Amino acid sequence: MSYGPDLNESMERAADLTARIFAGARPADLPFEEPTRYKLVVNLKTAKATGIELPENFVALADEVIE
Repeated sequence: MSYGPDLNESMERAADLTARIFAGARPADLPFEEPTRYKLVVNLKTAKATGIELPENFVALADEVIE
């Protein structure tokens, strides 16, 4: 199981900040941005192999399920 920021969103924000710097913005003037989207990934195969049973409603909330 993994819960963390969406890496695609993080890369998009980094690209936007880079473009702003190349356009002439001072890095010190740019705001600090935190992730807004987080992903929950559940690996059911590993959970079963280790003897962990996850509730169905928890698995239903996952953004990605590995069977």
